[in-house]
Amino acid sequence: MAGTEGVPTIFPTVLYADAKAAIKVLTQALGFTEEAVYEGEDGRVLHAELSCGNGRVMLGSKGGGGVFAEAMAGAGPTGVYVVVDEVDAHHARAVEHGVEILMPPTDQDYGSRDYMARDAEGNVWSFGTYTPGSSG
Repeated sequence: MAGTEGVPTIFPTVLYADAKAAIKVLTQALGFTEEAVYEGEDGRVLHAELSCGNGRVMLGSKGGGGVFAEAMAGAGPTGVYVVVDEVDAHHARAVEHGVEILMPPTDQDYGSRDYMARDAEGNVWSFGTYTPGSSG
């Protein structure tokens, strides 16, 4: 794929009933950086991009119309895995902001240290040291 070397080519996409609240939790509590937010005239989030490390997640408001919104209308929660270096510090920040923790930082048999959280709309976010596709 031309022009994609070193750039992620898979981007999880999540729709929220309250996308603005989701952006606040993801940035303030879970360490994401707001890269872009586009709102409609009614103030709904049409499209947003948040980064963490060299990855990004795209999100928006539910009920916006269009094929994707229709396809996602009855979809269940999404699960997203994010690689972080300092799992315990990241977890402490999430706890400080009142994020629901499903699993505290735990050493895994395959060498990763992970924790799992759920956002206010039921999506499951896992944060850990395992890097899919790495050789080490």
